[in-house]
Order: sequence, then structure tokens, then C-alpha cells
Amino acid sequence: MASGEFWAEALRGLRAMLPVMAGMAPFALIAGAAPIQEGVSAAGTIGLSVVVFAGAAQLAAAQLIGSGAAPVLVVLTVAVINLRFVMYSASLAPYLGSPPARWKALVSYLLTDQAYAVAVTRFSSPEAREAEGNERAATGVAGRRVGYFVGAALPLWAVWQVGTVAGVILGARVPEALELDFAIPLVFLALLFPALTDRASVVAALGAGTVALLGAGLPLNLGLIAAILAGILAGLAWPFPGRGGR
Repeated sequence: MASGEFWAEALRGLRAMLPVMAGMAPFALIAGAAPIQEGVSAAGTIGLSVVVFAGAAQLAAAQLIGSGAAPVLVVLTVAVINLRFVMYSASLAPYLGSPPARWKALVSYLLTDQAYAVAVTRFSSPEAREAEGNERAATGVAGRRVGYFVGAALPLWAVWQVGTVAGVILGARVPEALELDFAIPLVFLALLFPALTDRASVVAALGAGTVALLGAGLPLNLGLIAAILAGILAGLAWPFPGRGGR
């Protein structure tokens, strides 16, 4: 695939991610400030952001580290919370084909809820399928998709790291009156609604949302994993017996 096509798709990915990045900045600020308030060092907080690069897992890890939890428990908690990325990657793999190992590694590292939602919405859209036409199986199509994903995910990574550093610097000086936590669900809601393209996706969203509410109090954020599984099963089960159409 020509490098010009790759970077053209990367630019499209960047444009699609711009609204999400604005909402992610407050989330990153919280991810930087919260560990400092829990007693985690500045270097540890920034390192956690670079290595883990997952907001919910970072916050959970910071709470455990601040409470003196054993390192094995911290690692286990982060692993459980991030299990959803196994499903994300399995969903993306058919679209991305078999890129070189260096690109696989980069895509794997940059994979987030937001990048996945933006990318899979684009790749599965009727407009994209029509534009690809008979090229669907060609390596050029997969390469352009990798470019789109990297263009969307890499700037988001940069915003996250800058926001985390800002949170570390501000620390406890972030006024509670700003209620930055409110920005977090808004980011995910903004990603959700464009993906509700048919009845199956609506059923999946309702199933996942219901289980997420019921399982909000489960330890290790297991309610999140249960909600993802419930959403997948609900979407696969539609149309239910006796009901036709999507």
C-alpha cells in the first residue's frame, strides 16, 4: 500500500477522533490527579499511564497501590478490568488483516474503548463497504484500515499522556466544584449512539447497560466484564424466537 494512502486514512481517523479527544482531556486529568491524591509518586503515575494506558484500570491500580495492596493483586485487577480488550482485538482482527508485526504491536498498544468504537463504526459502515467494493480482500484495504486506526488512536494517546501529566502537576489543586468526573460517561455516550445502527445493536446496548447497572458493586470491576458478555449474547440472540427482522 502506498504511504500516501496510509496517511490519508490516518488523517480521516484523526478527524473522526477530534470530538472524542476534547472529552478525554478531563478524564486524563483525573487519571493524573487521582493517583497523586492516593499517595502514588509522580513518576509512578506517569509510568502507569504510559504502560497501562487504560483509564479505569489506572484508577483502580492507583487506589490499590495507595492502600498498600500486594503487587500481584494490582496486576490481577488491571488484567481483569482490561479483559475487554481481548474481545475488542478479536473483533478488529478480521478488518485489519495480517499487517507486519510492528504495526500489530502498535495497534495492540493503542487499543482503547474510544479508538475501537470509532474504528469499528467506520469499518462496518455501509459507506465504507461500498467504497472498498471488490477490494475488500486486498491487502491495500487492510493497510488503509490500519492507517485509519493509527490516525485515530495515536493522537488520543498523546492527549491522554499530556492530560495525565497536567493532572500530576495540578494534583489535589483541581477544584471539586469542576466535577470533571461528569465528562467520563459523556465520552462513552458520544461513542455509543453512532454505533446503534440496527435493532440487534440496540438490544446489545440495553442488555449490557442493564447488567452494568446491576453489577456496579462487584469487586475488581467484574460488572464491566459481565456487561460486555451480556451485550454480546443479547446481540447474537436477536432476533429472539418468534420475532423477525433486525
